[in-house]
Amino acid sequence: MRTMEQVAKQSITKAVVPAAGLGTRFLPATKATPKEMLPVVDKPAIQYVVEEAVAAGMHDVLMVTGRNKRALEDHFDRAYELEEALTDKGDLERLAKVREAGDLAAVHYVRQGDPRGLGHAVLCAEYHVGHEPFAVLLGDDLIDARDPLLTRMIGSTAAASWRSSRSTPRRSTCTAAPPRRPPTPMVW
Repeated sequence: MRTMEQVAKQSITKAVVPAAGLGTRFLPATKATPKEMLPVVDKPAIQYVVEEAVAAGMHDVLMVTGRNKRALEDHFDRAYELEEALTDKGDLERLAKVREAGDLAAVHYVRQGDPRGLGHAVLCAEYHVGHEPFAVLLGDDLIDARDPLLTRMIGSTAAASWRSSRSTPRRSTCTAAPPRRPPTPMVW
């Protein structure tokens, strides 16, 4: 078994994005559209989150989703019919924008059966991240791409196995190894 110091020295290549919430703060807009898919300027909020992870060197992204979040998977997947139509029109600029999301990272999905909160959502990622350090990025926190905050936070993990700042309470990097055995079921 590796020590916490060995885990802390590993580079962080995996990101976990909990996106299983009900989006109640944005009702009625989120009744039929996932909160993470609401547009910010010209692309959905969730794409900015994945772009932040990629900019920090994480190309393995796990999204923890729930009911009615299929649009997240569709957004990061190929849209062959649309791509073919844009190609036939010669609209290469829009074609590049459509393909951009699918080419960002290796995006994986796991479903959180019941919305039991952030801690449970992160726990759903246990088998994907294994004993590797990972970052948790929340879909409703957008960080200016000109500020490499996540990259700086990851760099600061060399001194400690867990580092979080009061100025960024909703972004954390986790380098703690998950438990060796599956956790006991949670009862809510």
